[in-house]
Amino acid sequence: MAIAEDVKLGQGVQIHHPQLVNLYGCSIGDDTKIGSFVEIQKNARIGCRCKISSHTFVCEGVTIEDEVFVGHGVMFINDRYPRATLSGRLQTETDWTVIATRIRHRASIGSGAVIMCGVTIGTGALIGAGAVVTRDVPDYSIVMGVPAKVVGDTREKEWNL
Repeated sequence: MAIAEDVKLGQGVQIHHPQLVNLYGCSIGDDTKIGSFVEIQKNARIGCRCKISSHTFVCEGVTIEDEVFVGHGVMFINDRYPRATLSGRLQTETDWTVIATRIRHRASIGSGAVIMCGVTIGTGALIGAGAVVTRDVPDYSIVMGVPAKVVGDTREKEWNL
């Protein structure tokens, strides 16, 4: 594992165990923290003041805006119909199209969540641990379950910030 030379790291980025991450072709904003055993692929963008917890996979096509929390073991997906082969030969990058995903400002994603490609998770939204997000999540919504469903609003919760 490594941090490739083509990674754009902002000021104050914290990666406590750089030998235990796999980062290549991505950009990471100022003051973001990256946990151990995280992979962030090319053309993924992480904003400023985010926390990406250990064992998380951020694939190509994912944009994470500022101040987003991503829990442990979160998986992002960028292909709706994954296949190993096409007409009997191994697929290459030219055989499929990345489907973009966006995580808006100050959203939080609980540990073990799976985020399907092509969705937008709204500003201030909260994704419950283990949820499978298959469609857009409105701003400030709390979602949970498989598939994830809206169960509340983060603005109705009392936060000690």
